[in-house]
Amino acid sequence: MSVVAEAVAPRLQTFMAFDFGIKRTGVAVGNRMLRSAQPQGTISAEGDARFKIVAQRIEEWQPDALVVGVPFHPDGAEHENTLRARRFARQLQGRYRLPVFEVDERYSTTEALEAGAKDADAAAACIILEQFLRGIP
Repeated sequence: MSVVAEAVAPRLQTFMAFDFGIKRTGVAVGNRMLRSAQPQGTISAEGDARFKIVAQRIEEWQPDALVVGVPFHPDGAEHENTLRARRFARQLQGRYRLPVFEVDERYSTTEALEAGAKDADAAAACIILEQFLRGIP
């Protein structure tokens, strides 16, 4: 599941990204050709309710693959939310049978807030996705 962006198959063109949080999950979509992302709001739900909304977004956008931001401590060490985000990534892959890529999302929310984002979670998902897209040849 955790694959280096350089190994992304050329057939994968459209991506949906998630900035996972326990109570809120930001969503963005983007494509390989433009290497840009657009925020798609924040899902303010947990558990099965969150996955119901995710399913609706996937149905609407028909992405080829999913990207999940995985947080780490500044020194690169894992913490509890690292494990939660990775579990979310595994659940996405299991439920929707799409390739799922993990991206180090340290400071994405801080960057979104510093840029003046009104929806920091969705803006962070954009930052995560654009970082991923820049790494694809």
